[in-house]
Amino acid sequence: MRPAPRPVRSLRAVVLIGVVALAAAACGDTTESGGEKAGNSTAVTVQAANGAVTIPAPPKRIVSLSPTHTETLFAIGAGKLVVAADEYSNFPAGAPKTKLSGFKPNAEAIIGYKPDLVVLSDDMDGIVKALEKVKIPVLLEPAATKLDEVYDEIDDLGVATGHQRDAKKLTDDMRASIQQTVGSAKPASGKTLSYYHELDNQLHTVTSKTFIGQVYGLFGLRNVADKAEKAAGGYPRLSREYLLKSDPDLVFLADTKCCGQNEAAVAKRGGWQDLAAVKGKNVIPLDDDIASRWGPRLPEFVKAIGAAVQKASAGK
Repeated sequence: MRPAPRPVRSLRAVVLIGVVALAAAACGDTTESGGEKAGNSTAVTVQAANGAVTIPAPPKRIVSLSPTHTETLFAIGAGKLVVAADEYSNFPAGAPKTKLSGFKPNAEAIIGYKPDLVVLSDDMDGIVKALEKVKIPVLLEPAATKLDEVYDEIDDLGVATGHQRDAKKLTDDMRASIQQTVGSAKPASGKTLSYYHELDNQLHTVTSKTFIGQVYGLFGLRNVADKAEKAAGGYPRLSREYLLKSDPDLVFLADTKCCGQNEAAVAKRGGWQDLAAVKGKNVIPLDDDIASRWGPRLPEFVKAIGAAVQKASAGK
C-alpha cells in the first residue's frame, strides 16, 4: 500500500507524554501464502508496514504493544492468544496489561514472554529488527490515516491469527454502523456546523488532515483549527484568543479522563461562557480512549459525533 506519514499509535498516549510524533510507514494488504507448510499448518504471509511477514504457524502466544491492536485481537476472537499487552492496553477488562512499553520497548522483556507473534504500531528504538533477529514474527501496523486503513489492519490481524472470518464480520459491522450513523445525522440544510476537538486542556487539537479530523469530516463539519495549521503536523496548539474568535458550534472534549474536563469545567474558562457551543449546551465529553484509537470501538466515536450533530442541528 502507498507510503504515508503516520502519527503515533494513540493520540491518548500523545497527550500523556505531551508530544506528537510521526512515523513514516505503510499498512499492507493481506495475502495468504500457498503451499508453505509448518508442521500440520499452512503458513501465512501478511503485507505489513515492515514488509512481507511470514507467520509459519497459527500463533499461540501473542504480545501486543498497541492498545488499538489489543482491542482488535479480542474483538476478532484472538484475545485468548494474547499473553501480554502494553501498559496502555486497558480494554477490554480481561486484557493482560503489563509494564511493557510501546514507546520504550525492551526486547529482552518482550522475548521473556516467549511470543510467536508480536504486534505493534511503532518501530521505536529499532525493536522490529531486534525481534526479527531472534526469528520472532513482527507485524508493524501503524496508526491509520483513513478508514480503509482501519479495516485493512483488522484484516491483517485476522489473517495472522487464523480469524479471517471474524475479522471480516467485524469490519462489515463497523462499516454498516458508521454508514448508518453518518446517513442519519446531517447538519441542517444550508448550515455548516463548526467544531473544536480538544486533546488536552492546553488547547492542543487536530486538523482535518488527521485521521480524527477525517472522521468529523464524514458529517460535513468545519474544523476551526484548520486555519491555525502551520508546521504542527496536524496537531496545532490554539491560543485562547484564536479559539474564542473562532466560536465553534460544537466542542468535543477528548480530555475527560486525563485532565478532568467537562461542560462545567470549560464554562469556567475565561471567555468561554460566551461561546456558541457553551451557550447552546453543545459541549460533548468523549471517552479519551475511544476518541483516540482506530480499532473496533471507532463506531462508538462516530455515534457520539452523530448524536451531537443531530442535537445541534435541531437547535438551530
